Amino acid sequence: MSPSSGPPRIFDVQRRTARLERSEKTTARADFLLARAAENAVGSLEALVRTWPDAVDLSALPGAFEAALAESAAADRVGAVRTIGDRAARAAPGAAPIDLADGSQDLIVSLMSLHWANDLPGALSQIRRALKPDGLFLGTLLGAGTLKELRAVLTEAELEARGGAQARVSPFADGFDGAALLQRAGFALPVADVDRVTVRYRDLFALIRDLRAMGETNALAGPARPLTRGILARAAQLYGERYGQPDGRIPATFEIVHLAGWAPHESQQKPLPRGSAKMRLADALGVREQTGDEGD
Repeated sequence: MSPSSGPPRIFDVQRRTARLERSEKTTARADFLLARAAENAVGSLEALVRTWPDAVDLSALPGAFEAALAESAAADRVGAVRTIGDRAARAAPGAAPIDLADGSQDLIVSLMSLHWANDLPGALSQIRRALKPDGLFLGTLLGAGTLKELRAVLTEAELEARGGAQARVSPFADGFDGAALLQRAGFALPVADVDRVTVRYRDLFALIRDLRAMGETNALAGPARPLTRGILARAAQLYGERYGQPDGRIPATFEIVHLAGWAPHESQQKPLPRGSAKMRLADALGVREQTGDEGD
């Protein structure tokens, strides 16, 4: 791939958008992960004594953040939260430029959407540029441990039936890289936290129904060979055998990565320059420093 060809196309934006549109028509919505992400974001705002007059929600499924904010102590410190861009722009962050002027926002929120970005560092850089100096970004995305059980059984069942297997679950980012991703995008004081949630289901098919209701089913780019009923039945059998619990239910792991970062500002705390410490590390720890000539 030539340097000018851009980032690899991992996800199909049209397919992802169609998944979201289908999820919004589902009567049995499964928004518990989105609600959890929203509550965490609002909790972060409650801990900060400041105001955010200009706020934007870039989430693919907006509304959860505003609902959580309305019930919080931070509600009167955040201006009217706007939603911008069309469905495709919110479905796959970074696919198109964000319709925000540079340095225009005090607060930008993106919940449960960034794991669908083909260029995650680029999407984060766009968000950072749209923030005012000392503006705050709060985001969540699904991390690498998400649906690890489903990934394993679908791969094994398809290998048995066809002798090869396609990727069926997204290649989620490692949550421990979150702070580094923010720093690479130009954020100051980056923070990343991993929240692991285990949800129990009656069977594999109940899990798949929830994923469809979330809009989180496969949207990987390229041709997708449909799974047969036989492969799905075998995957369900493997799921029960490998991960089934005494009451017959199966666990599904979700890893929510919470991100927080600030647009740089001169007032922010900065690390001390090297060599400026006034106390040796050994003195601070209260231990005796050994030299190479001393015995064990």
